[in-house]
Amino acid sequence: MIELDGVSVRFGEVEAVHDLSLTAEAGEWVALIGPNGAGKTSALRALAGLVPFSGEIRLDGSDARALGRRALARLVAFVPQKPETPPELTVAEYVLLGRTPHISYFGSEGRGDRESARHALRRLELEDFAERRLGSLSGGELQRAVLARALAQEAPVLLLDEPTTALDLGRQQLVLELVDSLRGDGLTVVSTMHDLTLAGQYADRLLLLDRGRVVAEGAAAEVLSEANVGSHYGARVQVVEQDGAVFVLPVRSRG
Repeated sequence: MIELDGVSVRFGEVEAVHDLSLTAEAGEWVALIGPNGAGKTSALRALAGLVPFSGEIRLDGSDARALGRRALARLVAFVPQKPETPPELTVAEYVLLGRTPHISYFGSEGRGDRESARHALRRLELEDFAERRLGSLSGGELQRAVLARALAQEAPVLLLDEPTTALDLGRQQLVLELVDSLRGDGLTVVSTMHDLTLAGQYADRLLLLDRGRVVAEGAAAEVLSEANVGSHYGARVQVVEQDGAVFVLPVRSRG
């Protein structure tokens, strides 16, 4: 579903991503992890067609550069860290905007589009918020509305940039479990995640980036070692494996 071959992203003299290669199959979840400034978001934005890049990106066999904006939006839904959320729009109106790639330039939404939006509201437990204006929502409520809009888009690839930011523990679990369940329908997920334990629990494969380069790749047990976290995050941690899950626990300095 996703192929990156030698992808690099530059902003002036700064190379944010260097020679990144990645393949993600339909239904797979790949998490990009790494310290701040590692290039995670830049890689995700290149996949979404939002920043220029060198190298090759193919989506469902098509060259990403050859796809128009609407064709790309039918394949890829992107949930950024700081989305545009016009405060005067209601949640229902905002989520319905996710159907835009499926509506002709001079057309309007149909019954199927409205049902897709309602379904997304239900999945994110936002039905009671449908008529609330975005400007009245808490940070966590707003983040769920943004994800609902992406789900309404019904693209086969979902890109998530720190999807659990501003969510409490229960809502974090709700969102991640929901995304995980959608993979049964063939949804391919690429996300950036700061919480290493959550990344290790939900993603099939982790790519550890540092200074724009992949420094480790594989399953959580292979990537989330105390040596890797210490070397690339500058953090003292204890890594615990239990029932196939990997937990990364900060260790307090008692000097």
